[in-house]
Amino acid sequence: MLLKDIKNLPMKNKIAVIILLACCTLACKKAKSESEYLPAVSQSNYYHACVEKLTSVMIFDIFSPPVASRIYSYANLAAYEAGIHGDKKYKSMVGRVNGFKSVAQPEAGKVYCYPLASLKAFMTVANNLTFSVEKYEAFEKKMYAEFDSLGVPSDVIERSMAYGEAVGKSINEYSKSDNYPQTRGLRYTLLNKPGTWAPTPPAYADAVEPNWKTIRSMAMDSAAQFKPAPVIPYSTAANSPFMKEVQEVYQKGNTLTEDEKNIAWFWDDNAFVMNVQGHVMFADKKMTPGGHWLAITKTICKQQKTDFLQTIQAYTLVSFALRDAFISCWDEKYRSNKVRPESVINASLDPKWVPFLQTPPFPEYTSGHSTISAASAAILTNLFGDNIAFTDSTEFKYGHGVRSFTSFKQAVEECSLSRLYGGIHFRSACDEGTKAGYKIGENVWVRAK
Repeated sequence: MLLKDIKNLPMKNKIAVIILLACCTLACKKAKSESEYLPAVSQSNYYHACVEKLTSVMIFDIFSPPVASRIYSYANLAAYEAGIHGDKKYKSMVGRVNGFKSVAQPEAGKVYCYPLASLKAFMTVANNLTFSVEKYEAFEKKMYAEFDSLGVPSDVIERSMAYGEAVGKSINEYSKSDNYPQTRGLRYTLLNKPGTWAPTPPAYADAVEPNWKTIRSMAMDSAAQFKPAPVIPYSTAANSPFMKEVQEVYQKGNTLTEDEKNIAWFWDDNAFVMNVQGHVMFADKKMTPGGHWLAITKTICKQQKTDFLQTIQAYTLVSFALRDAFISCWDEKYRSNKVRPESVINASLDPKWVPFLQTPPFPEYTSGHSTISAASAAILTNLFGDNIAFTDSTEFKYGHGVRSFTSFKQAVEECSLSRLYGGIHFRSACDEGTKAGYKIGENVWVRAK
């Protein structure tokens, strides 16, 4: 029947035809069986999109790298716990990571779409732990609607969404006991002693997260479990080991090649860069170092064609390693309180010297980039093997190009050196951070896997 024919019908008949057409439409959109819809809804791209969305919101909200690692660890844990019921070979993290004692469970004998539950759990945590939650609304609405269009029965959708939300709420409750709320608003008192950290230009910002060592780790016995070697003692003597490190950073900063500049920019990942133009100061928001390694995780998962749960597992374990690496590294930073190269060079060698990268606002030793990169690489190596060549385009959108690597180890080495090229770390901070990072990552692998 044509639309013009319906218009000519009496009102009672019009209503009857409309009801009939609606019934026909619903009949055509018949719910599918689990074996029919499961392959379509188990695409890893859904999960990659959720992680990318969380990353974009955290960049917008300007979360510091340590705080971002905390959010990633909880969101991925929620997705993992909600999704593992779809495959018995995956085991819950309850009792395997610190302080995690219980999580919501599905109702026995009921049918669930666990990929959907997993995505809902992830987004439930994301909504709870970030600020700009309105940025998730359209994204979530579109994603959940796709499950309906793929033929997942409405009762299964409703049940799965409810279960995913319940898991997310379990993780949100777990997050409350990690000492994070107790550290908000605490300030750092400068030591004002020779060789200790002081705020650096252009913003002279306060120290970032001076109490991060008190945050509950995922797998470490304590923040100091993988304590690095002691710092090289401060000394202004020209031939002292300390001043030799200072000279290396100074000379390298004055003789950087174009490739070294590109490497420094590519791995910058400074979440909040201050720009000064005359009397005007404004900030650029950029990727965090943890977000960079989760983007690498995405690249590897897509390259290796991992399934839905393999993908979640990779993100979850890497996020655990990131979290523990930041806790360990920040423990050392505020124990040693080592001065940044910029401060020493300006005071003793060249008052006009400026590092290639902007110095971040926290003590120098050890390098956070080196620590978290090695920890992430340890997980990825255990999951996929070391000799995995890949191309990393994470920084392309920020104008920092694309780089290729023959292995995770090579990427770690380049990232670590980038901090020396950037003029913001001494070599010892890079080397010792890398050593500690590998140990941290291996510890997460043993405890969580």
